[in-house]
Amino acid sequence: MADGQLFKPEKDYTKEVDKQLPEAEEIAKDNVQAALEKLSALEKHTRQASDLASTSRLLVAIITISKDSGDWSLLNEQILLLSKKHGQLKQATTKMVQIAMSFIDDAPDAEKKLALIETLRTVTEGKIFVEVERARVTRILSDMKKEQGDLNAAADILCELQVETFGSMERREKTEFILEQVALCIEKGDWTQAGILSRKISTKFFARKPKKTPEQIEKDKKEREEKEKNRSMDDPPLEKEDDVTDLKLRYYEQQIALAKHDDKYLDACKHYRQVLDTESVEENSEQLHAVLQRVIYYILLAPHDNEQSDLLHRINSDTRNSLVSDEQQLLRTFTIPELMRWPIVSERFGAHLCSTDVFSATPASSDQEDPKAHTRWQDLRKRVIEHNVRVIAKYYTRIQMHRLTQLLDLDEEETESYISQLVTAKTVYAKIDRPARVVSFAKTRDADEVLNEWSGSMKSLLGLLERIDHLITKEEMMARIQPVGDNAVKAH
Repeated sequence: MADGQLFKPEKDYTKEVDKQLPEAEEIAKDNVQAALEKLSALEKHTRQASDLASTSRLLVAIITISKDSGDWSLLNEQILLLSKKHGQLKQATTKMVQIAMSFIDDAPDAEKKLALIETLRTVTEGKIFVEVERARVTRILSDMKKEQGDLNAAADILCELQVETFGSMERREKTEFILEQVALCIEKGDWTQAGILSRKISTKFFARKPKKTPEQIEKDKKEREEKEKNRSMDDPPLEKEDDVTDLKLRYYEQQIALAKHDDKYLDACKHYRQVLDTESVEENSEQLHAVLQRVIYYILLAPHDNEQSDLLHRINSDTRNSLVSDEQQLLRTFTIPELMRWPIVSERFGAHLCSTDVFSATPASSDQEDPKAHTRWQDLRKRVIEHNVRVIAKYYTRIQMHRLTQLLDLDEEETESYISQLVTAKTVYAKIDRPARVVSFAKTRDADEVLNEWSGSMKSLLGLLERIDHLITKEEMMARIQPVGDNAVKAH
């Protein structure tokens, strides 16, 4: 009994409780202390007899009488006192804390409300069986601090909870807590902590589930009822099959904000693609149009590599791109090995792109919603130039510097800078001969590579000769057979 385990009651005090509760409530109208003493004496007997039902009723009655008396300090005192009683039953303490939590909104002022919250946090500290209640109380305290404008305190209070380890909390509620923690960290500008916390959420929870037939729904309902019937009190609650679309959209909104802050355009594109794979977004034409635009914008802004190139072509094959015709045309120009002149791109698509909140052709100002919009416009220009360099490297082995600057619409300094960046990223191979003012894209090969290529070519040539010899032999054999057949026909 001392460790709070549930045993079969040694004695049932239900009748005594039924009799003394109304009497105590009547006494409390004139003398609260006498009523509490009367119930406390009976509570000792029920606790020692392990009568859970009666003990729970008495604990709730004691704190309810204390609250109804209007003496909130007495309420806090009784909560602390009852929780520290020797051999107090866990389930009874949990019930008392749950009822006390319902009193928080009834507090007459913020000071008494805060005192009750701190009392409940003290009572629940370090106790696994009331970890969910502690988390909920802590969240209320965090919301109070946020309303008072103390954002740092609100974030610190809420982020101290490790809700992902709470076995008795439902998965949806865990996710809501973590999303709130991430939101507070973003709001106060702690982007590193926000990124760490967001990784505690598994994206499998947001996976789109296939629609079920009425028969499957009925079958799942019966299985759930059977599991619920066999579940013990210590087992975690069964997960409800709720719609988590709201949590999914909120999660990816935060992930997109984190990716934008760190200029991780490829990650932002992936997150927008997850938002696109949401039924509510697909059914809303306005949202679908906006998300499709941003998927294309951020894949174009992402630096070129194998992953970006693969995703670019997969996005290009999406039939829904026809809903955003301008973006579709811009995307297609990046998938074909042809030069794009930035002045023409800027003139053709600039006004449309800058009408969104993603791009801005003018430097950042105080009235802009996104201060990084101009940076993205500059990054788009870089991606166009880098695309052009890759195209030139594909068609040229050597090119004069002045001709290269003409094709890229850049001066020599910028041209060297972009080529250097692409060479460093190992996107292209290039060497610049400044005295001769020549750029070479042909990769120099050593003797072994040349010899290996020659050996491979000779092997291929010999294979073709052997194939030709075989075909000639076959034709000769067919030619020898044919006259014999003709002579046989003439003989007849």
